[in-house]
Amino acid sequence: MTAVQAVLLVLVAAAGTLVALTREPLRQAILAATFGVTLALLFFALQAPDVALSQIVVGGVALPAMVLLALAEVRARDEGDDQ
Repeated sequence: MTAVQAVLLVLVAAAGTLVALTREPLRQAILAATFGVTLALLFFALQAPDVALSQIVVGGVALPAMVLLALAEVRARDEGDDQ
């Protein structure tokens, strides 16, 4: 294992821990995107560029976007119920 791989592994572990410990959904979605990109960098360092590209699309873009859209929908419904 190279030094770059070891550093990225530690960053992935730290990012995953932060996602799990965050309670606010908006911040959790942002941290999940950061975790996805960090994991993609680790995959790239491990010489798996096809998996890294898939991880960027799914973990770095699609999943956080879906969570943010769901949060916007929930907040819009909550505001509609208050009126």
